[in-house]
Amino acid sequence: MDDGKATGDGRAAIGCEGGYTVFTGCGLAIRFRAPYSLRRYIRVKEWDRGYLVVDAEHAHSPEPVEEYIDLVPVLEGLYIDPADYLPRIREVVVDEG
Repeated sequence: MDDGKATGDGRAAIGCEGGYTVFTGCGLAIRFRAPYSLRRYIRVKEWDRGYLVVDAEHAHSPEPVEEYIDLVPVLEGLYIDPADYLPRIREVVVDEG
């Protein structure tokens, strides 16, 4: 499932597309429902083994909103072992594409 954004260098990207959050990295592209008013992710503030703190732009707020995303339950729901997958990711950036 490598779409050019998922690399083996320890970098991953987060973005949004059509009502979904898209997380790509280490050969996987994972999609899950995003908040209804999400327009885009602005920046990644923290990455800690599956836990993300991001600033996001929402339709209902003129100011960026800090959001917290825990990828562990998402991965487990997709039968992806978080203990195997997450240590391979060292950095997460916003996908501007």
